[in-house]
Amino acid sequence: MESVHVQPGEGRTYRMIDGDHVAKAVVHDAAGTFEVFEVIAPAAPAAPPHVSPWSGVLFLLAGRVTALVDGTSYDVRPGGLVTFPAGTPCTFAVVEGPARFLAVTSGDRAGRFFADLAAAVPPDAPPEQALAAIGSVTRRHGVSLEGA
Repeated sequence: MESVHVQPGEGRTYRMIDGDHVAKAVVHDAAGTFEVFEVIAPAAPAAPPHVSPWSGVLFLLAGRVTALVDGTSYDVRPGGLVTFPAGTPCTFAVVEGPARFLAVTSGDRAGRFFADLAAAVPPDAPPEQALAAIGSVTRRHGVSLEGA
């Protein structure tokens, strides 16, 4: 594995309906693979719980987030952390924002999902159009929406 250095403000930005996801690094080595993202999200209600094939970690830097993981709600404040296990219904809502957090995901699939979702669903898309596109993207990446 080679070292990676990313300056502040650098990284590929995926503008999505729940905020900007900035891809900072994908790390592949003998111990496994993970991705690192910086997420800047406005205060907004939670998206429906969804189940992803990758695990994630949310480390809150600024703002306040309520995370829902398998039916349990967590109040996350700056410096707090919550994990989202693969295969578990999860979501988050920014209750004081904007929120800024570091997201680390297992494997290398989340970045492809974010890129596909950002391309398919403009942040200002009408709800009917957004829902159809979201459903199509989630199916392609093995993500399921609870109740869908």
